[in-house]
Amino acid sequence: MFNRYVLSLLCWTLVTLALPQINIAQSKAPLIERLKQEIANKKKYDRQKEALIGSLKKQLQNTAKTNTGRSLQICDAIYELYRSYQYDSAYVYANKFLQLSEAANRKDLIHEAKLKIAFILLSSGLFKETFDNLKSVNAKLLTDSARFEYYSLLTRANYDLAAFNSDTHYSPGYNTSANKFIDSAIALSKPGSYDFEYLSGYKALKNNERELAEATFNALLKQKLTQHQYAIATSTLSNLYVNNNPQKRTELLINAAIGDIKSSTKETVALLWLSEQLYKDGNSKDAYDFLQQAMVDAEFYGARLRQLQISTVLPIVAAQQLNYSETERTRFLTYLLILTVLAAVVIVITILLFKQYKALQLQEKVIEDKNAELKSINSKLLEDAKIKEDYIGYFFDSISSYISKLEKLKHSVDTKLTLKKYDDIRSTINDINIKKERERLFYTFDHVFLKIFPNFISSFNALFEEKDQIWPREHEALTTDLRIFALMRLGITDVQAVANILEYTEKTIYVYKMRIKAKAKIHGDEFDHHIMSIKAVKNV
Repeated sequence: MFNRYVLSLLCWTLVTLALPQINIAQSKAPLIERLKQEIANKKKYDRQKEALIGSLKKQLQNTAKTNTGRSLQICDAIYELYRSYQYDSAYVYANKFLQLSEAANRKDLIHEAKLKIAFILLSSGLFKETFDNLKSVNAKLLTDSARFEYYSLLTRANYDLAAFNSDTHYSPGYNTSANKFIDSAIALSKPGSYDFEYLSGYKALKNNERELAEATFNALLKQKLTQHQYAIATSTLSNLYVNNNPQKRTELLINAAIGDIKSSTKETVALLWLSEQLYKDGNSKDAYDFLQQAMVDAEFYGARLRQLQISTVLPIVAAQQLNYSETERTRFLTYLLILTVLAAVVIVITILLFKQYKALQLQEKVIEDKNAELKSINSKLLEDAKIKEDYIGYFFDSISSYISKLEKLKHSVDTKLTLKKYDDIRSTINDINIKKERERLFYTFDHVFLKIFPNFISSFNALFEEKDQIWPREHEALTTDLRIFALMRLGITDVQAVANILEYTEKTIYVYKMRIKAKAKIHGDEFDHHIMSIKAVKNV
């Protein structure tokens, strides 16, 4: 007993030492693990996008040069796939779209092509080039959808430049321009649409209207969105919780990062912002890993500004991660030393406990075997007692009935013999219907049996496919087939005995049994074992 208490104390000491670290690691583990799993699957999503792009490129190659309209459509589709995926390729197909538009002398599409180029320039972090392109666009020549894109780009460019400068002299002017442009974009979007709701919430966020922004984005997230739209909405909403709800911000950014990965979006800030938040929360390990992943995405896309932002944060997080690793190493060595000492104590105690355990195990095994044997015997005795009780009663009733009938028959025959009414004696004997008596015998047997084994028929049929199952007709309790195996369940396995009871030949009983067992799902002794294992009523 003393040894057991000592071992419990040692185990509790180890758990206490490790518990704070476990709690910290698991606080956000499930959601972060989902993100890590999606990062591991990232190549699968990228291959799907590359396959779609490859298919469109083949279509473009096979399109006749004279079919400019079709070529423009395919170029536009390829650009849309590339624009948040890879800067260089998006730039190539935006320029191809521009060349085709110029060749077709479509001024509206020429300006639309410039919008495409402006978008990827802005995504790459080239602010001057973005504004130069936008200045060359004539908004009056654009369709409503293109004009919406034009004002959306001006909005984002001005807001991004204001955030990049982050000063009191230039930033307010850029924010004022952005507010003007975002109003124009909202006016061109359909109320209730993703664009309308997102820009309305984005404007409220930028103008510090927190409650309106939160309500708008939460309503937007209830809509059916694409992975890319969902990622943009959740990452933007996360800015509301920078200082007041870091856990909520972390959850939103993880979901945004997952959405970016599933949509193969490389031009993204979700992983960067998530890394910064995790670093603030003290989780430098995951912050460092996600920052490296964000850098891979930024380099793949060609986002110069994003690479610069990540390069600024990465060394700080890396230093913290190094400190954390050193601390963990020291802690590990301390734990190792403690564990070594404890292990020596545990080994000594284990040897003592093992000797006690082996002795107890032998005793428990003997007791367990005896208990199991007694339980089995007790169950069998109870079941046999129930069967004997019901069938003894049944046979006493039957025998009493037959004795009464014989007594009446004897008295009747004696009387008729005395009166020399020999023809009446034959008539009396002929009135005895042996077939009917046997049917009554089977009827009584069947009902007594089913009283003891109410689940026999369903348990029996469970051993067969549905097409081979044997169910009594409406007026029957048991069929002949079922009655043969009912007798087996009662322990009457001798074929001769069964044949005598049922008034069949031994060969007939044998054929019945073989035919039925051949259709069963299981065969041989296993089938017989299942029949014998069918339980009597519960109170047996």
